[in-house]
Amino acid sequence: MSLLTSTKSNKKTSPSKKDILRAYELMCTSRRMADIYDENRQICSYVHSTSKGHEAIQLALAFNLKNYDWVSPYYRDESILLGVGFTPYELMLQLLAKADDPFSGGRSYYAHPSSLDEDKPKMIHQSSATGMQAIPTTGIAQGIAYLESQGLHKSKNKPVVVCSLGDGSVTEGEVSEAFQYAALHQLPIIYLVQDNEWGISVSSDEARSMDAYEYIAGFKGIKRTRVDGSDFVKSYEKMAEVVKYVRNTRKPILVHAQVPLLGHHTSGVRKEWYRTEEDLAKHEKDDPFDRLERHIKSNRIFSDKKITDTQKLAAEIADKAFQKAVKAKDPEESTILEHVYAPTPVTEETGERHPEGREKVVMVDAALHAMEEILRKHPEALFYGQDVGGRLGGVFREAATLAQKFGDDRVFNTAIQEAYIVGSTAGMSAVGCKPMVEIQFADYIWPSINQLITELSKSCYLSMGKFPIQSLIRIPIGAYGGGGPYHSGSIESAIVNVKGIKVCMPSNAADLKGLLKAAFYDPNPVIMFEHKGLYWSKVQGTEAAKTVEPDEDYIVPLGKGRIALNASEEAIENGESVVVVTYGMGVHWALNASKNFNNQIEIIDLRTLNPIDHELIFSSVEKHNKCLVLTEEQLENSFAEALAGRISQQCFQSLDAPVKTIGSLNSCAVPLNKSMEQVMLPGVEKLTIALQELLQF
Repeated sequence: MSLLTSTKSNKKTSPSKKDILRAYELMCTSRRMADIYDENRQICSYVHSTSKGHEAIQLALAFNLKNYDWVSPYYRDESILLGVGFTPYELMLQLLAKADDPFSGGRSYYAHPSSLDEDKPKMIHQSSATGMQAIPTTGIAQGIAYLESQGLHKSKNKPVVVCSLGDGSVTEGEVSEAFQYAALHQLPIIYLVQDNEWGISVSSDEARSMDAYEYIAGFKGIKRTRVDGSDFVKSYEKMAEVVKYVRNTRKPILVHAQVPLLGHHTSGVRKEWYRTEEDLAKHEKDDPFDRLERHIKSNRIFSDKKITDTQKLAAEIADKAFQKAVKAKDPEESTILEHVYAPTPVTEETGERHPEGREKVVMVDAALHAMEEILRKHPEALFYGQDVGGRLGGVFREAATLAQKFGDDRVFNTAIQEAYIVGSTAGMSAVGCKPMVEIQFADYIWPSINQLITELSKSCYLSMGKFPIQSLIRIPIGAYGGGGPYHSGSIESAIVNVKGIKVCMPSNAADLKGLLKAAFYDPNPVIMFEHKGLYWSKVQGTEAAKTVEPDEDYIVPLGKGRIALNASEEAIENGESVVVVTYGMGVHWALNASKNFNNQIEIIDLRTLNPIDHELIFSSVEKHNKCLVLTEEQLENSFAEALAGRISQQCFQSLDAPVKTIGSLNSCAVPLNKSMEQVMLPGVEKLTIALQELLQF
């Protein structure tokens, strides 16, 4: 039974005659589209799913949404797309991966929308990973709630957010993270769960102990209701009631819609491969198309001729659309790398790096001041993560006093939900918020990887630039003396290889402050790896991490390295110099090792790993003819080894020796014992020996 105040049908929520005709027209259209795709399997060769069996609940939802609402359809939701106003031709352009596909320009699958059309509900980039849309879509609701609470939502309209899911996806852990956050913070979101009792060939009794309606009861604060999703009239009435509830109360609800699965799972996994005749017959009994047609006839809403004419017209529309889509042009191959990143406004170093009369500060304070300046200047900016709230201000005090200064609505704790922390920024960014978040230790980034790669990294590219994601993700990293195997890891190679994400790792206070500002203004996801051993300069030999704090307007562009130490002209002319290319803690190992040489060492501090300053690296290697790449990471298969290979390839004719690499021993973890930790890490002594060998080559 529904937990809403009323479950009874009434004239205000019942579909009009016009709604019923439109629903029937679109059901006829979608059925013909499904038939066309099956009849032309050689042409429709890219994998796709259709909404066959799910049409009633999808159209009921679509008809009740406004153009200022947000909806995240999943891959079986073509009828939602038809219902909000997309044409068969537009959908077929994506089916056939054509250049004018309005969502992805031929880059993504059928019914994977992204849209900012003014006359339709908005849709962020949708991926194929089942259930992964729950967190970004909840992030939309989080962003809207924040803007409304701060008086930053300028429209009088109250948007409703809808996340559409298949019941099989609700078993995903990340869906639970979204539910938990929506329940705790009472967000204006509808979770529409379409339950056809199948997850490819996995039946419901194999996959779950309860359905989504029963499961959501454990999340206090989320109301729930059921509906027969194959009955258009009941579905329309229910969705009208639900949308009104969320629009007025600004609270979450889950709708469980029981639907039949009448089509194939996808074009590549056909129903006859795994479903019995009995199961197919059971589902056919609840065909929403047949049920709507019977309703029309029994209530004499339209004549038989009108029904026949509607079927004929819908088929003609679908057939003509397909013929036109087949002839449409394919994408230009030259556009393949467009929209991997959105253009950044920060391209030059600006502001005063060394203002007069200031004392040196530690890195953690420079970062804290940068965050404070950003929050003061930008009311749309927020900072959240584990323990960054006012009670502690971060386990490294990297957020100390921020909540007290800007309020718990803007600087706050989250649960242990790395996936939600990262993935929510996609939705937050879409509605105009500027989220800054923190993962407490690099060792605990892994639960967020799905969101980081599946959602954040691909959004700009697959939406053709409509939805770049402004997301500043701060992550303390590195060994710092006894932190042990789960608090000391360096994992940048696993991240820097992901295209669509930018990665920084500064070595000193000035660069951390300047890079934080640039990352905040960058419209792309940026990971700021901040070395724990440099935060307070408590690790021996890291005094150089302290710098005079730059002015508030100081910005370091991403992708620009810095020469941290110059070799003498004499050493260069005599062929007695080496350039060390490094970042983070490596800069300080190199600075200390250089004291053992007579001005023979040049040190490049990369500052950002992606984008990387190839121009600076290659020009320096060509000047010194010898190069060493230094990293704290375990060396084998690392970013450092890849960079060394790139240098060898690009600068081969200038090299007087092989490019040397130094990194940590290839252990699977950093040992807790401090002596063992030191044995594992590169350190000054090992680096000195390697530099001596290279100079003598």
